Formats: sequence, C-alpha cells, structure tokens
Amino acid sequence: MTKTLILLFHRDLSASKANVALATAAAELPDVEVVDMQALYPDGVNMLRDGEREAARLLSANRIVFQFPIQWYSTPALMKGWQDAVLTRMFYIAYEQEGRALEGKPLMIAATAGNVSDAYRTDGRNMFSIIDLLAPLRATAHRCGLAWTNPFVVYEADKLAPGVLEAAAADYANTLKRWIVETTAACQVTA
Repeated sequence: MTKTLILLFHRDLSASKANVALATAAAELPDVEVVDMQALYPDGVNMLRDGEREAARLLSANRIVFQFPIQWYSTPALMKGWQDAVLTRMFYIAYEQEGRALEGKPLMIAATAGNVSDAYRTDGRNMFSIIDLLAPLRATAHRCGLAWTNPFVVYEADKLAPGVLEAAAADYANTLKRWIVETTAACQVTA
C-alpha cells in the first residue's frame, strides 16, 4: 500500500469551515495522513531546526498534497516559510541524500478561495485565474522534479452552505481516491 501525505497549512483551523471539511474527508481515506502544520509550528520558527524531520516526512510518502487557503493571491506565510526551510535544505544542502530521492513523487494542490470562480479570470475581479496564481507552486514542483497534478479548488469557501460544503468535501475525497489509483503504478516504479 502507498501513503498519501497531506500537509495542511492554515493559520487557524478553528476559524475554518472548508479546510476542516476537506481535511476530515481526506483523513478517512486509507493510507492518507493529514498533518496540521500550524499545530506543529505555531511560531513558524522551528522549521529550520526540524528540516531533517520534515524531509523524512516527505520522503516517507508516495505522493504529496499541499492544502491551504489562498490568501492575497498567494500561499499562507507558514507554507512559504516551510518551503524556504525544507525545500532549500533538500535541494540545495542535501540534494544527493534528500532532494534526489523526492524527485518523481506526484504533487497535488488543494486550495480554497473566498471568491466566486468567475472572479478568477483575466476579465474577473482578481484579474488572474487560479492556475495563474498557482504558477509559483507549479514552478517549484518543476524545480523539485515533482509530478504536477491539476489542482483541486473550492471557491466561496467561507460562504458555502453546509450541504454544498459536504458535497465539496466528498468531491475532494473522490478526487484523492482517483488520483491515488492513477499514481500508484508511478509510485511503485520510483520506490
């Protein structure tokens, strides 16, 4: 069996509806581990010290999901700090032992956005599509040799009625199930 690692970057899950619903649905799947990064690093400082542990966490997974709310057209600050600490270590300091071993793993982005999907168009309120806003993460995946997967996005995340949110969480779980099946053969080749 292969392991799917979901790193959840949310500054305050007690104030979240969508990210909690998504994480809860994902955690019910077999061989899926959801890690609340804010709970691990409440001050965001110890990531540098824990770089080896974080690298080992990534290397123990067969596929990786970064889950987060889009904030001001970007990732949460904790996620950027994690990238700086962990990926810099893996690809510039310990490439032969860590970075090379990460290459080839599938990566999915699961993001929540507060606005309607029409706002994320070139002629929309936000001027850019979600795909355009995620370009830095796609470039990071490319640089790290991770296999990019089309992102899973929930729009109007903080405004969804309970039934709609429940359906979005079920859709996320089903998307993950399909992705796990699709990537299992690739994961066994790289293992």
